[in-house]
Amino acid sequence: MFKLKKRPLKTEKTPPLYNVLENYTDFDPPGNVMVCGMTGEEDLATHAKVLGESYDIPVETMTNLLSDGGVYVYPETGALVTRGLFACKVDLTGETPKWTWVLDLPQYMEAEQLVRSLDVTLAVAAERVLTRTLPEELQDRLKEKNLGLDYTQLDRSVTRGGDIAYIDFRKDWSPHFKRKCTMPDGSMVETGGLQEFATLHGITETQAKQLMEEGGILEIDEGVLACQVINNQPTVARFNKKQYAKAKDIAESQNLHIMDALSEMALNDPVLVRALRRMEG
Repeated sequence: MFKLKKRPLKTEKTPPLYNVLENYTDFDPPGNVMVCGMTGEEDLATHAKVLGESYDIPVETMTNLLSDGGVYVYPETGALVTRGLFACKVDLTGETPKWTWVLDLPQYMEAEQLVRSLDVTLAVAAERVLTRTLPEELQDRLKEKNLGLDYTQLDRSVTRGGDIAYIDFRKDWSPHFKRKCTMPDGSMVETGGLQEFATLHGITETQAKQLMEEGGILEIDEGVLACQVINNQPTVARFNKKQYAKAKDIAESQNLHIMDALSEMALNDPVLVRALRRMEG
């Protein structure tokens, strides 16, 4: 008599938060954004949890914002406003995707001026400040259905969800937004947040945060981490002890800054060059 084996229950995978990514981070700030969109029906609980964690906003408040739209002005620190605002635009007809974005302090002050001068709501003013600072190409694409994307050229996993349901204009380094680090062998390793980045490289979150915000180098046991910040966007590379030693020799012999010396070393490192050619090819 044969025993019937029960099939193990399949564990449900957490759906991705974004499946459409359009990179505009090379543009001048404050229009240097990553357009992160999602097709299909919104998972409100997951979306609120992720955005609440990313933008330091209570989940209940975020849930209300994602449901009804509106703005969240960050609390004052002492007598000063220091952080700007978070905004969510909701089209109750469902014809256009939901938008979420953050205004930094100068943009927030600009929005407040529009409120007073044009007699509009802060939500309307926040949208005007956002859209007019975005690259012209992106402004035009936002007027088109699904960002003007050709669905015949997209992966089935994206298009089966239908139209883009929501868009987040992101600038932060959050657990839900992957960024890449070039490793000593030329490979690219993705990390999703300061904690994961810090764990990978054996440093503290405080060190990781400072490196991402200020750029420069951070010596580690295995060599050095180098970060260049352009338009508020960090580009990170890790070099081993041998590569770092070569860069220090170049810096001394050619009277270069260590960051320039690391770039010079990388351009002449056969391992890194071969890896770069493989990625480009």
